[in-house]
Amino acid sequence: MKKFLTISMILMLVFTMVLSGCGGSEAPDTSEDASGDVAENSVKVGFIYIGPVGDCGYTYAHDLGRQYLEDQLGVETIYQENVAESQQDVETAVKNMIDQGANVIFGTSFGYMEPMAQLSPEYPDVAFMHCSGYMTTDNMGNYFGAMEEARYLSGIVAGMKTESNEIGYVAAYPIPEVIRGINAFSLGVQSVNPDAVVNVTWTNTWYDPAKEKEAAKALLDQGCDVITQHQDTTGPQIAAAEKGATAIGYNTDTSELVPDAFMTAPIWNWGPYYVEQVQEVIDGTWAPESYYGGMTDGIVELAPLTDLAPEGAQEAVDEAQAKIIDGSFNIFTGPIYGQDGQIQVEEGQTLTLDELLSMDWFVEGVKGSIQ
Repeated sequence: MKKFLTISMILMLVFTMVLSGCGGSEAPDTSEDASGDVAENSVKVGFIYIGPVGDCGYTYAHDLGRQYLEDQLGVETIYQENVAESQQDVETAVKNMIDQGANVIFGTSFGYMEPMAQLSPEYPDVAFMHCSGYMTTDNMGNYFGAMEEARYLSGIVAGMKTESNEIGYVAAYPIPEVIRGINAFSLGVQSVNPDAVVNVTWTNTWYDPAKEKEAAKALLDQGCDVITQHQDTTGPQIAAAEKGATAIGYNTDTSELVPDAFMTAPIWNWGPYYVEQVQEVIDGTWAPESYYGGMTDGIVELAPLTDLAPEGAQEAVDEAQAKIIDGSFNIFTGPIYGQDGQIQVEEGQTLTLDELLSMDWFVEGVKGSIQ
């Protein structure tokens, strides 16, 4: 997809889900089977997705990881798109995959956690892995990444870019994962621009291009001149482009899809983790774990800054990133004040992982409520 695509063509791309528009290799056109060479050990891996692989965002990032897994290990994989976060839908998807011979299953959305945990004891020979949750069983692990690290860096870019000091954040659901990202982003903004505020609006959906775009338009109409998101499509970025504003994406690098707005994005790199876990299954060494990797592991990173990023942003990002990676700086070390001005993290204290995974409060400088 070339940089001269018009906004109207981009809209057509997003809303009709043309897979080639996401960049990278083209995903298979079936949700039933995406087979590679079957390994001698007969491992078969199933992936359950919240959206379509053509969303150019969260599901697409996981599917790139699935393709990487096939390429690296030659195992057979299957996937199912658009699985709702309900007991019945998850149970149906899991059982369908097991009936097809899957003995490793990755559930890639938060709402799959409890259904998978309830099902896992019925299938003790299947390795279950759930993304973004906190539950484990004898044969189900959980995994996620410290996306707050890349969020913080993207906040630096936004804080240096805004002229109105009003930044818009289109957010999916008020759960700790999303709240944690909003807070990290806001702390990044404040580190370079204490006068800027982050305006949060909730869509209560992970995937709805039209709703995401409308939420961003409302923020732009309120005076926000930079838009960011915890959403699965480019809808908010397109809204920013149409308004002449700039945007920070999420999940994947969509710079070629929205060249008139995109500055950077916190992005996922799931492939190496999928290879590691499936290799352990093949070797017979796999055991359920709670994995939470960061930029040092390469599972999260910041997409390259485009020419729309403000002058000096690259140097500021590089400096903060180096400190995060070498451990000399932790985003959630105090003093950190809450939205009400009261101290939440005392000076010198650092939030534990459990506290991060249960975060239910906003930092100072965030406008909006946790509904």
